Amino acid sequence: MWSKVHAMETIRIVLDKGLLQATDRAARRMKQNRSALVREALREHLKRLDVVRSEKRDREGYARRREAGGESAVWEAEAAWPAE
Repeated sequence: MWSKVHAMETIRIVLDKGLLQATDRAARRMKQNRSALVREALREHLKRLDVVRSEKRDREGYARRREAGGESAVWEAEAAWPAE
């Protein structure tokens, strides 16, 4: 535990009163301190940003690539909903 604590940096952030109160309530519900809650939330947000960036890169890559001879037509037929 000692080395983990010393590997962390202390920072200051500015939160409006409502956000701070909501953060404190959430931390109490989760039975963790404010810092732990904010660290966890920031980690999750950074993961989501990575996913969004990867999805954007993939979309752009597929958009640049021309469809070769209807190769997706087979898959589109499989994905179609049956007529009622």
